[in-house]
Amino acid sequence: MDYQLVKLSDLQLGAMVAKDIMANTQYPILYKNTKITGEHFPVLKAFQIERIPIVDIKEADKAQQVQSVSSSIETIKETFKNSFERKYNESVAKFKQEFLNWDAGSNVNISKVRESILPLIDEVLLNKEKIFILNEYSTTKDYFYHHSIAISLISAVIAQKMNYSKGDITQIAIAAAVADAGMAKINKKIREKNGLLSEYEFKEIQEHPYYSLQMVNHISTLKKEMKLAIYQHHERLDGSGYPRGEKGSKVLIHSHIIAVADVFHAMTCERIYRSKESPFKVLEMIRESDFGKFNIEVVQALNTCVANLSLGTSVELSNGEEGTIIFANKTSPVRPVIKLHETDQIVDLSKNRNIYIERLILNN
Repeated sequence: MDYQLVKLSDLQLGAMVAKDIMANTQYPILYKNTKITGEHFPVLKAFQIERIPIVDIKEADKAQQVQSVSSSIETIKETFKNSFERKYNESVAKFKQEFLNWDAGSNVNISKVRESILPLIDEVLLNKEKIFILNEYSTTKDYFYHHSIAISLISAVIAQKMNYSKGDITQIAIAAAVADAGMAKINKKIREKNGLLSEYEFKEIQEHPYYSLQMVNHISTLKKEMKLAIYQHHERLDGSGYPRGEKGSKVLIHSHIIAVADVFHAMTCERIYRSKESPFKVLEMIRESDFGKFNIEVVQALNTCVANLSLGTSVELSNGEEGTIIFANKTSPVRPVIKLHETDQIVDLSKNRNIYIERLILNN
């Protein structure tokens, strides 16, 4: 692709960047094919970028025509396909029916579980930012069913970030989806109790990993380590978990993947006895408050999903203001640099610890 180096002072709005622009950062401050907007100028100035590789005008026209055609095709496709939220809710409804079947004594049909989550897995692996809005779909009434689907999707994303094969990603996602299947064997009054559990009731709940394992043990298509991950998904690195209080290397890495996904989604959702937290605040809590409980490689994999959010992603901050991500902080992924929409002020969340990202503003 032909390009020319253009001085910052001569840079035109709408010009297309020809190559990734690095500035002693882990990720480019501007990616190839980015169109220059007014909000890019302060970033380029801040990093003292004097010349920018810009696509030749003729090349840019060709690219614009191709992009225009592609956009039209995508618009047509979007018209005829369900939104992610609709597909997600359909999966939750299917899973709820499966769980009610287990409650009635039926065996786990792993093929049906797989069919209900596979299309969603493919989508979140392509659009990882979706995992940060799953809590917005959850309801207090059907939280349990939302939770099972959500931790399946989050586990899949973590596994992909950790470079697992597609087959193992699917296996881990399926294991996560049925990790709480054993709750079907717990007395309904206990599992659906609105208030705090008594000591006896909590001990009953702690038996569910054992029941989950019993329910999937006969399934030959589920790998042995996935079955163990189901049994261990409430164990912790420091031995503080259950049902056996295993610790260290005795807890499989697959178990930690499901455990981190489980805690992350649970803490971000509205519950009868607890209000929801920002996914980005929860990530900090897992990394800092729960340090030593989870495998750090797993926690870091989930954190990199934030670091990889596209520049230009719109967010709502905890103080109610909205802005755009213009730079990712390498040392603090959940605290990028934000440009506020209303005032054009640039806020570095790594230096403003009293503010955090409340939620992403995404087109569904």
